[in-house]
Amino acid sequence: MAYTTIKKPSDYFNTVTYAGDGTTNRSITGVNFQPDWVWIKNRSSVSDHVLFDIIRGVQVALNSNDTSADDTISNSLTAFNSDGFSVSGNASTNTSSANYVGWNWLGANGTASNTQGSITSTVSANTTSGFSIVSYTGTGANATVGHGLGVAPAFIIFKDRSSVKDWFVYHQSYSPATGGKLNLTVNPGADSGYFNNTATTSSVFSIGSANTTNPSGNNMIAYCFAEKKGFSKFGSYTGNGNSDGPMIYTGFKPAMVIFKETSGLSSWYMFDNKLNPNNVCTQYLRADISAGESTFTTFDMLSNGFKIRNTDGDFNGSGSTYIYMAFAEEPLVGDNPATAR
Repeated sequence: MAYTTIKKPSDYFNTVTYAGDGTTNRSITGVNFQPDWVWIKNRSSVSDHVLFDIIRGVQVALNSNDTSADDTISNSLTAFNSDGFSVSGNASTNTSSANYVGWNWLGANGTASNTQGSITSTVSANTTSGFSIVSYTGTGANATVGHGLGVAPAFIIFKDRSSVKDWFVYHQSYSPATGGKLNLTVNPGADSGYFNNTATTSSVFSIGSANTTNPSGNNMIAYCFAEKKGFSKFGSYTGNGNSDGPMIYTGFKPAMVIFKETSGLSSWYMFDNKLNPNNVCTQYLRADISAGESTFTTFDMLSNGFKIRNTDGDFNGSGSTYIYMAFAEEPLVGDNPATAR
């Protein structure tokens, strides 16, 4: 796999933090691009994660921590801007005396119809960074859906937009008959109906008859990520139960790492370089829980990956298996090589 041509990863994925002030249509800048997917969390208190994208449109939120369908919130995210986004005074986006974090991904800044699968999809795809947003309507029968990336996705997050239902996760470390649930701490489960027991390809992902990924007549959204060397990595590791924990090589200095234990009940832990500018990384949020920011000594972000620094079973149980999703702050090689923190 060739190295990505991305010289500045923050042009494709970036995190911003801000203090809420309760105003209307407040512009949050510093993203460096117009985001197509924005994930916001109130760090200060119990409040839903709110996820917005270019296909579903502004003010239409999904919550990673619960099963709700699309929810229109008029005073939430009100615009995708050239250097960020605008928010109003909802508790999830801009209430006074609360601190927020926003994770931002660049798609195509537009949408296109994709007919490569048996189901026609609407796609906003960035082939450089390996990220696409895919909307489709389920059929309830084995099918394929075009994702627009040109390489096989390694990680996909699915949500039924039309009904109350769990989020669903495809990860290349699972078998193609296995899937996880983003809103729950449960272990991944096996069912050939999730992905028709078929791995993703360079043009499509497969879905079976399961109502988690292919409910008949329902509108679905899928966030797809292909692995790009020097920019993103989606892998797994085995814990050693030692405070001198495993070192996981990514080929870049991480800007964000998400962890999930797959051999036990564990949350989806989210760490980034804005909440954790120095090692050891301690500040985290959990995608499956509405709680605010918490603290736990966990791992170091290195120039070429990350190293676990605790013995907790959610990150480093002896013999336990963990999946991770990582995005780069700086690549290890190229014109802008990573340096140590």
